Amino acid sequence: MLELIFLFIMIGYFAQTVLFIIGAKKKFPRIADDRLPTATIIVAARNEEDNILRTLESLEKLDYPDGKLQILIVDDQSTDSTGKIIDDFIKDKLHFKKITTEEHHTKLIGKMRALAYAIKEATGEIIMTTDADCEVKPQWAKTVCSFYEDNVAIVTGITTQTAEKWFDGMQAIDFVYLLTAGAGTTNLKMPVSCIGNNMSYRKSVYDEVGGYEKLPHSVTEDFTLMNAIYNLKKYKVIFPVESDTLVTSVPCKTLRSLISQKKRWGVGGLGVPFRGFVIMFWGFTANLLVLLTPFFYSQIWLVLAVFKIALDFFLLYPVHIKLGIEKNLKYFFHFEIYYIFYVILLPFIVLPHRKLTWKGREY
Repeated sequence: MLELIFLFIMIGYFAQTVLFIIGAKKKFPRIADDRLPTATIIVAARNEEDNILRTLESLEKLDYPDGKLQILIVDDQSTDSTGKIIDDFIKDKLHFKKITTEEHHTKLIGKMRALAYAIKEATGEIIMTTDADCEVKPQWAKTVCSFYEDNVAIVTGITTQTAEKWFDGMQAIDFVYLLTAGAGTTNLKMPVSCIGNNMSYRKSVYDEVGGYEKLPHSVTEDFTLMNAIYNLKKYKVIFPVESDTLVTSVPCKTLRSLISQKKRWGVGGLGVPFRGFVIMFWGFTANLLVLLTPFFYSQIWLVLAVFKIALDFFLLYPVHIKLGIEKNLKYFFHFEIYYIFYVILLPFIVLPHRKLTWKGREY
């Protein structure tokens, strides 16, 4: 009986993985360089003195038509030297501008407030967001904006992380796995996830949904906005998987910070549509049964456990090749062990206690 249950769950996991692959492979038309819209890049930074210079340097190298790119860096009440680093870097760069938030200026809190501040000063037709611990490629803005045909409202992309050791590598692969699933579902018109450090949207459509002021507060403000725009049912929301749109962030340095990140995502994930919980169900049960394999050992049980792990690799391998980060796959088995445990443990971390501390603030 148990083996039949395991078989049923593996069939569901297989079907879900195939859908992810089909959606992630989808291609989209692109506009010519002379039709590229004006764009504003927004970076919200709070206490990022260790990382922000890397971000600023990568933004300076962006290739985009002259006069069409604005870059807004928001110093969100940093208590370290983040603000000074920004000032020193942008002092002779006219297309960069620093914005400083005020504590009680709006009802918004945290990153939503910082982004709303900047969007009010944005001059671009397209808003692009990344984080103050990220590095973008020189063609990032041009490639993302080339997907903005008239009926496209959101273009989002994949983020990975620097991977110099196994603890970093498993996080880097996890990012790609989750966002490949996001690409697959989004491109099949069933969005369940995106990431704000590699996201873009039309400013006019952001205004149409009322901006962040009209949206419910969320620690995953990126998906809250994406879902609001998707629910208008008027525009395309797309997630192209392209090497030039890849963003690279910094991994969590400690297990404690990693658990905090996963909890924040998990709490934010409670607001996903029902289809998101269906995906979580297959992931949770498939990983649970793999973990239980040693306790219910049989030949078919072992075969199905190996099949599940092979499916994950089958999903990840072509995406890593396309993105040019195949070297990270040497950490695949580290990721697989990590993935199995955190998917199972996350509900027990999130559900009993949903309060969060992030960037020194409580939510």
